[in-house]
This record gives sequence, structure tokens and C-alpha cells, in this order.
Amino acid sequence: MTATNEHRTSHGTDAHQYLRDLREPTKRLRRQIPDAFEGFLDTSQATMTDGALSAKHKELSALALAVSEHCEGCIAYHARGAARRGASEAEVAETLSVTILLGGGPAASDYAPRALEAFREFANAD
Repeated sequence: MTATNEHRTSHGTDAHQYLRDLREPTKRLRRQIPDAFEGFLDTSQATMTDGALSAKHKELSALALAVSEHCEGCIAYHARGAARRGASEAEVAETLSVTILLGGGPAASDYAPRALEAFREFANAD
């Protein structure tokens, strides 16, 4: 299963469906490695809170890294996180411009546009 082939619509990706499709496989993996998964979740919760950087800016940073890493699931999770934390479309677009600067063609032609579409999907749903 890849978002590239199965979840792409004429407007980009269906990030909601991508996350739904990951739900059961993630639960199965979590049951297999509960300690590792709990450690990851604890780190995630500790990191994505307000500190010197706001939680919104941390989600924007994570979205940029997700694009750089070409991680479909990460793009969906952090686009949703940015929307939930009140990021504007302009903030997401500007964050993605930095990713394009450093990531070149793959970022500009594929992953950054997907990230913006995923953000729009979550921003308009909440």
C-alpha cells in the first residue's frame, strides 16, 4: 500500500484515508513492540508541546522534515498537527518553501505540494 498509488486523487492525496489505512497496521505493530512504541509516543508528546518554540512551529518543522524524508504518513500526521495547532496556509506554504530550497526537485514537484494539500484537507475538516 502506498499513498502515491492508492490514495492519490485528481487533487493530490487523501490524507484522511491514508491515516485510516495506517490505523490497524500500527495497532498490530504496537502490540508486537509495546515498549518501543510507548517510548516513541512519550518522546512525541514531550516534544510537541509549547516551549521555546510553540507547538505550532514544531508541527511546521516536523512537516518540513516529513517532506524532506519523503514520508507519506509523516506528512499526513504533521499536516493534521499543523492544522490542529492553528497554522495558516500561508505559514505552511512558507515552511514548505524552505523545504523546496533544500530538497530541490522532489520537494518542489511532489512532496511539498502533497503536504500543502494534506494541510488543506485537515484545515477544512476541523
